[in-house]
Amino acid sequence: MTTPLLILIAGPYRSGTGDDPDLMAANLARLEEASWPVFRAGHVPMIGEWVALPVLRSAGAEGVGDPLAEQVLYPTAERLLAHCDAVLRLPGASTGADQDVKIAEERGLPVYYRVEDVPGYQP
Repeated sequence: MTTPLLILIAGPYRSGTGDDPDLMAANLARLEEASWPVFRAGHVPMIGEWVALPVLRSAGAEGVGDPLAEQVLYPTAERLLAHCDAVLRLPGASTGADQDVKIAEERGLPVYYRVEDVPGYQP
């Protein structure tokens, strides 16, 4: 592997949860499960919620249902994608993850749909 890639891991976070904190935490845990294989492959994993949730809290929002969330969640991923080299799109319905893929494709970034397809992946 030459230069490590910054790879945005995209997939369901809020979708289908009804904003239930336990279900969102489970979705975040699924996203985070992909971070070790990405790291082990020699890259830097990034998940938009790792940035967006602290920003949202510091803005005084009371969770993802707060009106401020619209100003933070999707825009954070879009800003991150200006720095990312690729996207790993995990399975599951997600408007935000689909938007991440669209932006990545518009910018000519590779999109992987399985962690096994990430360059340098080690089983």
